[in-house]
Amino acid sequence: MGKHFWISDQPLVVQEVVDLVTRRNAGAINTFIGTVREFTKGKRTLYLEYEAYKAMAEKKLEEIGYEINERWPEAETAIAHRVGRLEITDIAVIIAVSTPHRADSYEASRYAIERIKEIVPIWKKEHWENGEEWIGDQKETKQGIPAKGEAE
Repeated sequence: MGKHFWISDQPLVVQEVVDLVTRRNAGAINTFIGTVREFTKGKRTLYLEYEAYKAMAEKKLEEIGYEINERWPEAETAIAHRVGRLEITDIAVIIAVSTPHRADSYEASRYAIERIKEIVPIWKKEHWENGEEWIGDQKETKQGIPAKGEAE
C-alpha cells in the first residue's frame, strides 16, 4: 500500500487517492475535492499559490488520519494537498475516507478538512485583478500556524 498523506507540487489525481482507501469491507467512500474558485468575498481571483512546510505538513496530515481512526476505528483515510501555482478549477486538496457505512465516511471527511485548516502548515496567497495577499493559515485567520517562513 502506498503513502496515504502527502504534499505535491504536481496535479492531484482523484482516483489515485481513492484507490488507497478502497477495500472489501468498505460500503462507503467519501471524497472531498477542494478546488480553486474564481470569486472570493466579491473579489475575482486570478490564481492561488500554496506553500507548505512539507515535512511538518505531511506529519500533520498523518496525525489527522490517526485522529480519524480514534473516532472512527473502521475508517481508512488518504489526503493529498497540492502546493505551487494553481489556476481556477485546479484541485488543491483531495480527501478520501472509506468506512463500512456512509454516515461515518461523511463525518470523517468533514472532520479531516476542518482539521487541515486548523493544524496543517500550508499557506495560501491569493492573486486578484487588483493585488495579492498571503492569507495566512487556511482558516484565513492568520493565527494558529506560524507565519510563513517561521516554521522552517
